[in-house]
Amino acid sequence: MAAGAFGAYRLIGTAATPLVRRHLRRRVGRGREDAARLAERFGHPGIARPAGPLIWIHGASVGESLSALPLVARIREDWPGLNLLMTTGTVTSARLMAERLPEGVIHQYAPVDLPAAVRRFLAHWRPALGLIVESEFWPNLLLQARAQGVALALVNGRMSAASYASWRRVRPLIGHLLGQFEVTLAQSREDEAHLRDLGAAAPLDLGNLKFAAPPPAANPDQLAALEAAFGPRPRWLAASTHPGEEEIVAEVHARLAARTPDLLTVLVPRHPDRGPAIAEALAARGLEVVLRSSGRPIAPETAVYLADSIGEMGLWYRLCQVVFVGGSLIPKGGQNLLEPAKLGCAIICGPHMTNFLRVTEEMGRVDALRRVADAEQLAAAVSWLLEDEPARAGMIRAAGDYAGTQAGALDRIVAALKPQLDRAAAGDTTICPNA
Repeated sequence: MAAGAFGAYRLIGTAATPLVRRHLRRRVGRGREDAARLAERFGHPGIARPAGPLIWIHGASVGESLSALPLVARIREDWPGLNLLMTTGTVTSARLMAERLPEGVIHQYAPVDLPAAVRRFLAHWRPALGLIVESEFWPNLLLQARAQGVALALVNGRMSAASYASWRRVRPLIGHLLGQFEVTLAQSREDEAHLRDLGAAAPLDLGNLKFAAPPPAANPDQLAALEAAFGPRPRWLAASTHPGEEEIVAEVHARLAARTPDLLTVLVPRHPDRGPAIAEALAARGLEVVLRSSGRPIAPETAVYLADSIGEMGLWYRLCQVVFVGGSLIPKGGQNLLEPAKLGCAIICGPHMTNFLRVTEEMGRVDALRRVADAEQLAAAVSWLLEDEPARAGMIRAAGDYAGTQAGALDRIVAALKPQLDRAAAGDTTICPNA
């Protein structure tokens, strides 16, 4: 069944190649693809392959690629003879990788899952080992890689409840794809159970790689300038919000401003390109909004500072001790709680934290966060934490202590991958013929 289904998938993909090309060109016009590097999406390399064995790390977008950075740094330190290639699929992640990848690590856009594009990609880079981060189960990519002798490992493997329910309906297909991984490392007990049930061989829960990352950095000059601009005003942060949550944030601000008129709400949407539309919607509610991208100064009457920027979460967590983590009041699964925990924040989240279920439950048990269900409860929690300094300090201390207990995931993951990395380092050291 699986062989026939994947054969049909390859045929459809080949026939659909002209449509995919047109689709990607339209995405270029919307800023969703990089025009100068569009050929990479069809497997054409943007750089020559270096001599020697090469490890390929793939993360779909910003979250996956950032979580892989500690692993990239460790491999570079412990196996200096290996070349490293990082692939991602989005313009935003490519920009961040250009800033944050260690010197000498190559970045390329991942090929779209078309047979010819994947063949070209693999023929040029010829990786000894592919580390696939989280849940990139693209059939052509996985099946062709294994057919060409590339060892594969799933790192920080994730299988949400919704994806698990969907894949169970085609269990033989996902089982065949998961069978391509020599090593399967899950990021939680729930993910391990889901992957095992769907056919992964001996998956291991070694912890979440995202928790091994250092806290996001902040430019000290910008931090000082913003601290001066914010002044002594009471403030709170709504971080990584999704559509439907900004309206709740506006309602919370209105409730709290009636009691604390100099309150400043700092709002950071998950997708910064939504900033202008969010600002317009908030202004229609009578709120004075300053967009970070506008360069306008923060005035006494500014109610909401809307940070429509990329890669600056380290600033906002350092500037605001009271933080609501978005994607959690609507069913998006939440965002990483450990980043604010490492940076001295008292954390609030909504009920929808399925992406970080274990961490949310464990932090809740040690009073390291407060969970809320709606605007009324969020307003009450923010007000309480802004006004009750001992309570705020206690939550901050508990969150920091919990974050410290999660630091061993990287060591465990590296130990599990060591046989594959050692084998790759001892392998072929010739340059790829078509480099």
